Amino acid sequence: MKLRVVAIGSRMPAWVDAAFADYARRMPRESPLELAALKPRARTHDAPPARVLDEEGRRLLAAVPRGAARIVLDERGRLLSTRELARELARWRQSGRDLAFVIGGADGLAEAVKRGADFTWSLTPLTLPHGLARVLVAEQLYRAASILQNHPYHRD
Repeated sequence: MKLRVVAIGSRMPAWVDAAFADYARRMPRESPLELAALKPRARTHDAPPARVLDEEGRRLLAAVPRGAARIVLDERGRLLSTRELARELARWRQSGRDLAFVIGGADGLAEAVKRGADFTWSLTPLTLPHGLARVLVAEQLYRAASILQNHPYHRD
């Protein structure tokens, strides 16, 4: 099962890129983690936020691999503990589908992206910088995969 983070935002601080790469490197071979970073739509006076959101939404959907389960990140999604995420990851693995974790841009996610989601996940009700959300997703996927491989977990 391949894991792909599909995110708006192509120019992140070096620490974001380094942290994501570190967690991606640690993932088990049977669950490789990759990143599809999409350039945000330029905010101009002739592009209203709704148009920007819709355009970014179309580009996000196009970057989700065909047949992949779409997990969207949204503050109104379901909050999961790391163990609960591991259980969801095991369930998704049994489906035989790849997974795409979708992170929107500054204006969030288009309704079309949310509407077709297989799962809506909230990392926190707090507003996070998109780079930090990207790193948290990678870190939590790494922890969940470690739990599924029976590696010791810090709370056990």
